[in-house]
Amino acid sequence: MNKSFKALSTFLDTDTYSNKIIKKSLNDLPKNDILIKVKYSSLNYKDALSATGSKGVTKFYPHTPGIDAAGIIEESSISSFPKGTEVIVTGYDLGMNTPGGFSQYIRVPHSWVIKCPSKLSLKEAMMIGTAGITAGLSINTISQKLQIKNLHVLVSGASGGVGSLAVNILSSLGASVTAVTGKDTSHEFLESLGASHIISRSNFLKETKFPLNKGIYDAAIDVVGGNVLSSILAKMRYGGIVIACGNVSSPKFKTTVFPFILRGNSLIGIDSAEASLDEKESVWVNFSNKWGTTNLKKICKIVNLENLVPEIDKILIGKQKGRVVVKLW
Repeated sequence: MNKSFKALSTFLDTDTYSNKIIKKSLNDLPKNDILIKVKYSSLNYKDALSATGSKGVTKFYPHTPGIDAAGIIEESSISSFPKGTEVIVTGYDLGMNTPGGFSQYIRVPHSWVIKCPSKLSLKEAMMIGTAGITAGLSINTISQKLQIKNLHVLVSGASGGVGSLAVNILSSLGASVTAVTGKDTSHEFLESLGASHIISRSNFLKETKFPLNKGIYDAAIDVVGGNVLSSILAKMRYGGIVIACGNVSSPKFKTTVFPFILRGNSLIGIDSAEASLDEKESVWVNFSNKWGTTNLKKICKIVNLENLVPEIDKILIGKQKGRVVVKLW
């Protein structure tokens, strides 16, 4: 079988990167043990970097981005993943240097594949995607040390994919969530997701005193990095936990030892791409049970492959709100 199918590919011409939809064949895919017909993918910041030539993400072009994919197995040499099984792939090398989910077919190792929980549709799985896995791993990490209910939690980059899902989950678990956002038009959106307080990013930075502010928050999930992370560390209560899971502003930040030696704070990094399948499965179980999916439609926008490039441009300049799901068929 050598079907042809559509994929969005990024091309390099001298120093210029461009994206276009092309026809590919199954022979163009790597020789792995599971072939998946991709029904849905989703757009993440890392995908936008790959689609615009970030060598820290993708080394060789032409290339098909898309670190998320949900679909149905069409060919398999693994008995535990028979043909017809609905599956999810998030992270690992998918969409980085392995042809990714912005394609109607992918071929991947079975060690990257998770069966889609019966309570989630493939579309809902991509509404969650890597952003949801990142938010979920962050919340699971906090809950190992602190009880979420009644906790004062700050979420930065709150109107983006990771942030909006984190706000929604935390508020549904009974936390008091402060959302920090750089988008003045997102306040009503964040309130609808359960945010108790909303602060503009500029005011949050302006109100920070270093090296230590008054302790306000028990925990924080930061996807921004840079000065925002520096300010968060100055405002944590004793025994607070700060999760670092992104760097959309900057990978560099300034702090002192005082948040750690005077307040016993912890700074913990989350990497959803290389997290074990067991860790990812625990997050999928939570999404299909106690975290629910009632607000996913509020957070998400559905586009097809032909309308994806403008969304890539928006996410790179910080104009994207919530999640973008890509329908492949």
